[in-house]
Amino acid sequence: MLIKKHQYLAFVLPAVFFILLIFVVPFLIGIYYSFTDSNGLRSSFIGWKNFEVLFQDSTFLQSFWLTVKFSFVSVILINLVGLAFALIVTSHNNRLTKSLRTIFFMPNLIGGILLGFIWQFTSAFQAIAAAFHLDFFKGWLSNPSTGFWGIVILFVWQMSGYIMLIYISFLNAIPKNTIQAAVLDGAKATQIFFFIQLPQLAPAFTISLFLTLANSFKLYEQNLALTNGGPYRSTEMISMYIYNTAFVNFQQGYAQAAGIILFLCVTIVSFIQLALSRKREG
Repeated sequence: MLIKKHQYLAFVLPAVFFILLIFVVPFLIGIYYSFTDSNGLRSSFIGWKNFEVLFQDSTFLQSFWLTVKFSFVSVILINLVGLAFALIVTSHNNRLTKSLRTIFFMPNLIGGILLGFIWQFTSAFQAIAAAFHLDFFKGWLSNPSTGFWGIVILFVWQMSGYIMLIYISFLNAIPKNTIQAAVLDGAKATQIFFFIQLPQLAPAFTISLFLTLANSFKLYEQNLALTNGGPYRSTEMISMYIYNTAFVNFQQGYAQAAGIILFLCVTIVSFIQLALSRKREG
């Protein structure tokens, strides 16, 4: 009986062990190295110096605020596009909407590196630019003012299909008789959306905002493949800054300090967003 009572430990303990080994222990080691001048070969304890220098580092501050701007824009666009996709594919149940689900979700199945290279080497935009004299698309990824929007478009294209699935699950959970009763009472499509569907999507907003926020802050693969942070580091997100600092400039301790700041910012923003979303749900 005692074995049966505690047999769940056989399933829980291995998972806990690997979580500690893969996530918790490296995180604690990283906190220690953030207080050192480690270059990968040697290290000495220097206290808060890395953090003091970081807040005076113009390159770090530029990458940080660029990431904040990117996250703000991406979170809004991804959720708007994802919700629009969900409304389109749930409006009717036929072959077309089923095919659209696959088409909308397909970019999420492709890795960020591959998506970036696909967009980087495609000649479609260059052909359009040449045919219609659209100066905006001529070398837009190598332009500091438009390269940022290239990453935004790529990320929105990749993530919208995934967020669409979350909204679809909540839209399908709304009782059909509620919507049918509204239709019989003469409610229009916009009234059904704003007064019936939208209030029921509050939990979906909480989940979707959290996922898009976390993924946008840690964006790296798309940034690497599409612009590589250029030109002149004008599109270098914070994750790429941390990578370059650690493995290109061999300043592991300094990079760890930047990573800790990123972790704290994402944690604080996520808790605030979750608290506000839960309050709105209530």
